[in-house]
Amino acid sequence: MVFAPQPMVNSYSPTLNFSENENMNTQQPKLLLTTSPFLKPRQDTRFIMWQVNLALLPVALAAIYYFGVSAILIIVACVAGALLPEWLHSRFQSAAISPLKDGTALITGLLLALTLPPSIPLWMAFLGGVSAIGIGKLLFGGIGYNAFNPALVGRAILQAAFPQAMTTWAPHTDLNGFSVLRGDLFALPFAQRSVDAVTEATPLAKMKFDAMITALPDLLRGSTAGSLGETSALIILLAGVYLASRRILSWRIPVSILATVFVLAGVTYWLAPDTQPQPLFHLFSGGLMLGAVFMATDPVTSPITQRGCVIFGIGIGVIVMVIRLFGGLPEGVMYSILIMNAMTPLIDRVAQPRIYGTE
Repeated sequence: MVFAPQPMVNSYSPTLNFSENENMNTQQPKLLLTTSPFLKPRQDTRFIMWQVNLALLPVALAAIYYFGVSAILIIVACVAGALLPEWLHSRFQSAAISPLKDGTALITGLLLALTLPPSIPLWMAFLGGVSAIGIGKLLFGGIGYNAFNPALVGRAILQAAFPQAMTTWAPHTDLNGFSVLRGDLFALPFAQRSVDAVTEATPLAKMKFDAMITALPDLLRGSTAGSLGETSALIILLAGVYLASRRILSWRIPVSILATVFVLAGVTYWLAPDTQPQPLFHLFSGGLMLGAVFMATDPVTSPITQRGCVIFGIGIGVIVMVIRLFGGLPEGVMYSILIMNAMTPLIDRVAQPRIYGTE
């Protein structure tokens, strides 16, 4: 006797596929043979990188509003410099997704541009982009292997090679000065300046060297002198909330950084209220907000455990305040993140959770 197989109906089985337009009782099941993983999340590397690029767009637009065409030219130069070594590298390797399409080089170039002053010559900005990808990323083996944030590596190289250009800050304006060039952007490589640029001290420099405190509304709006990414702390904070809500970044890192800076700044203000600014000044001035949201949260160069992320963020906050209060430079976000990048393997080792069943 031969028994005809009966259709099985199991709402939990991923191998059954019934047509919505036919009767489920008469539809024969279709057997689907697939390999794991059966659940494929949308958040792959390419999706995450382009989400970060999307979050950076309002920050870049704020920079363009305050620094006009100079911001556009610097962003283009940095992105072009980052894409060039990535393109050359992609010609000698085969990958399922082109590194030019996954958005990582674009993020590096854009982040680098946001850390630069609006008066830096374009050839320096281009060189910074090449260094960021060539030295900060490809030298370590490409995406996923870099030990340091590539954009900060590019900025550190520019800071060491061209300290005067990296500390010359042009005053901000609005759309009325959109077409005005800041500094000598088109200067030839290693040539003397042909334009005497109008400069203005950043809020941190005014606080450190002149004991002048910038008003909090100006810091929130970004209507101060500084790098392109210091244009609006409020916009950067909202971009971070968006990325955290999409689970693109670990909220523990920026929260621990900002909380540490707030506590330490509060202690210094309590000890010397006549000479030290209120804690909110330290939170919204300089590149702290940009570094905490977009650079310290780099998944490749930050710890992988929850406890490790908190330790990582606290370390960055402590180093930032030490440099701001006792260092020769008014700002220390770049150095603090790079130092803690180097500490990440050690943090991952000591912050590993205890294996269940072991003492």
